[in-house]
Amino acid sequence: MYAPRIAAAVLLSTVLMAAGCGHPQARAAGDTTVTLEFGGLQRQYIVHYPANHPQGLMPAVLAFHGGGGTARTMAETSGFNRLSDSEGFLAVYPDGYQRSWNDGRGGDTNAGAAAIDDVGFVAAVIDRIIGGDSVDPARVYATGMSNGGMFTEQLGCRLSGKLAAIAPVAAPLPQADESGCTPAHPLPVLEIHGTTDPIVPFGGGVVRVTSGRHGAGASPVLSVAATQQAWRERDACDAVTTTALPQRTDDGTSVTVASSDCAGGSSVQLYTVTDGGHTWPGGPQYLPKAIVGNVTHQFDAAEVIWRFCARFHA
Repeated sequence: MYAPRIAAAVLLSTVLMAAGCGHPQARAAGDTTVTLEFGGLQRQYIVHYPANHPQGLMPAVLAFHGGGGTARTMAETSGFNRLSDSEGFLAVYPDGYQRSWNDGRGGDTNAGAAAIDDVGFVAAVIDRIIGGDSVDPARVYATGMSNGGMFTEQLGCRLSGKLAAIAPVAAPLPQADESGCTPAHPLPVLEIHGTTDPIVPFGGGVVRVTSGRHGAGASPVLSVAATQQAWRERDACDAVTTTALPQRTDDGTSVTVASSDCAGGSSVQLYTVTDGGHTWPGGPQYLPKAIVGNVTHQFDAAEVIWRFCARFHA
């Protein structure tokens, strides 16, 4: 898929290696924190090197924390480190500006209020892991939760040239991003959202809790249905097929999966968690149910995201 982009990415990798950023022969398994100066700021991200390091280039998953979170909490709760070790991909956890991302909603987040160039920061992180961490330029994926998931949507709109697939969780497309959402190619998209999410409404509207400095959020998000339709239109998708996941446990939730086959071999998919909250499926109940709703254990979000993304090469 997308042969011209592959050639350009390989050329970039070659240039970076020639500049002294060659691929390491081996890395010790575990985490390291990297500092990158960008936009006049000292930005950081955590890299988890897999225990099962493959020969040659490996995929990378960039996972973006929610508003108020950190790279460390995302690494500890998402489950990607475990999958990184077993599947042999690089797990990358960037830190947002003042625990937030500029997802296009303006002053609803600290990063938005400060007009932080987070898209440019992520582009620089991707270039750096390609140049120095044995990452395959054609297999870079992005996912995130809540504010980090909305930012993932924006990356799909504005940085698709560096991404092979995206997977936002509890995070429809912000309305402010829709008109300028022009991915460079049919981009595979997996979305996961709970129907009773009390923070980011399944039906769209104003986000009820915000990491912004200006009080309650004011910039709305699309509904999950409208977000799915937006991506299906951009990816020129076929009809939607819907199936129900088998019940794993009696946790008060159930899951349906809606899938479309799209242009260029891409796909748009939605996991609807009936009675699910503002939570990471398979993860911890990080706040009481009265605040964030139910965590579903009908599936593991990290595993589903990885299986979806791993199907695609840019």
